[in-house]
Amino acid sequence: MRFFSPIAALGLAFGSTATAQQCGGSFSGFVNGMKQEAMAQGHAPATVDQFFAPVQQDPAVIKADRRQGVFQKNFTEFARHLISANRLNTGRAKAKQHASVFKRIERDYGINRGVLLAFWAFETDFGGFQGDFNTLNALVTLAHDCRRPHLFRPQVFAALELFEHGDFSPTRTTGAWAGEIGMVQMLPQDILDNGVDGDGDGHVRLKTSAPDALMSGGKMLSHLGWRKGEPWLQEISVPAGLDWSKTGLRHSMKASEWAKLGVKPRHGKITGNLPASVILPQGRHGPAFLAYPNFRVYFNWNQSFTYVLTAAYFANRIEGGPVFTPGNPDPGLSGPDMKRLQQKLTAQGYDVGKIDGILGSGTRAAVQDMQQKLGLPADAWPTKELLAKL
Repeated sequence: MRFFSPIAALGLAFGSTATAQQCGGSFSGFVNGMKQEAMAQGHAPATVDQFFAPVQQDPAVIKADRRQGVFQKNFTEFARHLISANRLNTGRAKAKQHASVFKRIERDYGINRGVLLAFWAFETDFGGFQGDFNTLNALVTLAHDCRRPHLFRPQVFAALELFEHGDFSPTRTTGAWAGEIGMVQMLPQDILDNGVDGDGDGHVRLKTSAPDALMSGGKMLSHLGWRKGEPWLQEISVPAGLDWSKTGLRHSMKASEWAKLGVKPRHGKITGNLPASVILPQGRHGPAFLAYPNFRVYFNWNQSFTYVLTAAYFANRIEGGPVFTPGNPDPGLSGPDMKRLQQKLTAQGYDVGKIDGILGSGTRAAVQDMQQKLGLPADAWPTKELLAKL
């Protein structure tokens, strides 16, 4: 599964040399252009040659980039797909096994252990499978591909810097298809910025050292804005007469104000002074949650709404939280119907992004807006009724 952090790429421009080929064209010519750019940045020619010598284009990376059908599942299906009793028990066992590491993370970075354990579980099954794509090949292939070169080109040069530090091998370093490395799947620039030598051996080894991986992940979440001691997600019940147009991540008010409108916690207490959003992943009849500021930090690490919600919920479960109430949501749309909906919304002038059958943030926002216009409950959950009205 893709675990992509755009934080390192944001704000980084394309190559600075005038002759650098930005994307496309012959692969060998593209690699030569990257070599020239690396040397222009001050890297030694012999090091650059050694680093790029084995690189090859990997068609399987492009195929994986175009195929992410798992995100077409709704929240309940996706959560049941990823969360098992075995994963939950293993997570709690890992919390005990690495208790001293988690105490350091909580002290130094303020990240709850459940949050990191959930990522560790979903991304690599606690380090059991970290991906077998050659990382350099994956990064250069995606930089050469013209779909998102601006995200991956800087990662190639970050990998070169790791190589100079002795922490990256052009031939032996492997990971996910999108270039992430290690137990919690971090991109090279993120490793440079947030890598921590958790076990004290003088290196940051995210593939083989759990202390390194967990400490680095904790530092990165802190860098992304995690607020110590605050919740991230809380299951709630919502009144039937709630103004559904106020729900969703585009809207926020103090949790205490939601309580005045009839929102109630299913467990524990609402943190009244914090801003929060009511999120209804499957509409007003399905599960409901209150999302606090820390929930938004997840999107800086992975941009899938369904993935983020599932990871945040699983973090609660690992820390002793109960199973969510699935409710009785209205039937959702099939993949083909979702694509038809996206096409109709696009024709209405909405920017839903790629027509991919995935209910992403752009599609949710457009659905909610169109529901209001058509006099339907504006809970951002697309149904056959909405599709028919369009």
